[in-house]
Amino acid sequence: MTEVPNFTPILLGSDMNVYGMARSFHELTGAVIDVYAREQLAPTRFSKIVNVHLVQDFDADPNFIEEMRKLAETYKDHKEKILLIACGDGYAELVSKHKDELSKTFVCPYVDYDLLKRLNNKESFYQVCDEYDLPYPGTKIITKAMYQSGVAIASPYDFPVALKPANSVEWLDIHFEGRKKAFTIHSQVELNTVIGKIYDNGYQSDLILQDFIPGDDSNMRVLNAYVDQNHKVKMMCLGHPLLEDPTPAAIGNYVAILPEYNQDLYDKMQKFLEEIKFTGFANFDMKYDERDKTFKLFEINIRQGRSSFFVTLNGYNLASWPMRDYVVGDLADAETVYGNQDKSKYQLWLGVPNKVFKQYAADNPAKQEALELLNKGQWGTTVFYKKDMSPKRWVLMKYMFHNYIGRYKQFFAENKG
Repeated sequence: MTEVPNFTPILLGSDMNVYGMARSFHELTGAVIDVYAREQLAPTRFSKIVNVHLVQDFDADPNFIEEMRKLAETYKDHKEKILLIACGDGYAELVSKHKDELSKTFVCPYVDYDLLKRLNNKESFYQVCDEYDLPYPGTKIITKAMYQSGVAIASPYDFPVALKPANSVEWLDIHFEGRKKAFTIHSQVELNTVIGKIYDNGYQSDLILQDFIPGDDSNMRVLNAYVDQNHKVKMMCLGHPLLEDPTPAAIGNYVAILPEYNQDLYDKMQKFLEEIKFTGFANFDMKYDERDKTFKLFEINIRQGRSSFFVTLNGYNLASWPMRDYVVGDLADAETVYGNQDKSKYQLWLGVPNKVFKQYAADNPAKQEALELLNKGQWGTTVFYKKDMSPKRWVLMKYMFHNYIGRYKQFFAENKG
């Protein structure tokens, strides 16, 4: 494929994820990308490659579907295909929920709502893992009823243990002092306190209590895939995270990813995605467990992730897959691409300043490999894009990156040390 056909991408969201997708589309087409969101966040500010439309309460119904109906009316006579790409759990769920209606105007590369609900909720996702023989950490489900009963909730696993919400979309609206994206719990007293805070502040869904897999951030893996409209996996790209964000609200967000190749893992996850008849982008988080030499799944995201630009950076442009699938039409006959087989082409992805990575990433052979890539200039970021670097944007992005220095000083020892 040499010539890019005419089509229109529309992105939903305004964070790092949406900028990564906008940049991927811009690298592909050179066109300014329309973005719709409830609020504008730093990654899309002062950008000349995105046109951000802010819509009040756009991240929830009824405002979402009402606004999308207006947008559909605007595009009703549009001759080019319109790709609708959600960049966030909430937006992906809303697109899937209204997929039948939206598909009359937009191309919606997402699974049906029933499957999305099964996969998005960690509790039901682990039930799916059981059905397809996929390993995941030892897990106990905690319900609000268990907390309200007053009976002590004991951990079946040795401390520390992991605690996280089963419903990641509902969790976005829960706020209290000490709230984290996920918790590492070190004692029974702390477990009782955190469960109480979570349910006393309005969370309704279940909690996931898990056996804590030992090892630092470099034991994590992230796998991105694109599955075409015929439910065939067409691209898989594995990443080896070396450092995560220690900030409470962002724990688990990767900030340094080294490309990696693992055909056994590719084969296993391809079989799973095709058997469940998946469609669109999939993003898996997993951790290698030295105790039994297996990769254990934490979750699947029904979208590309905030750090998924590492896929584009390494030569597998994220925007090209739905375009080839629904616009060009050449993906059905294409062989599956298994990413990162040529180490000489590796590009290290960073979401923090170089010095933060050098100081805080655990010392191991993977870090040494990453440092070599830095020295060779084989690295990049999502937001520092030469074709989108006005003085105002450059200053804001430098400030955004600089803030990580203080975050690591404040939170690394407590949450990651």
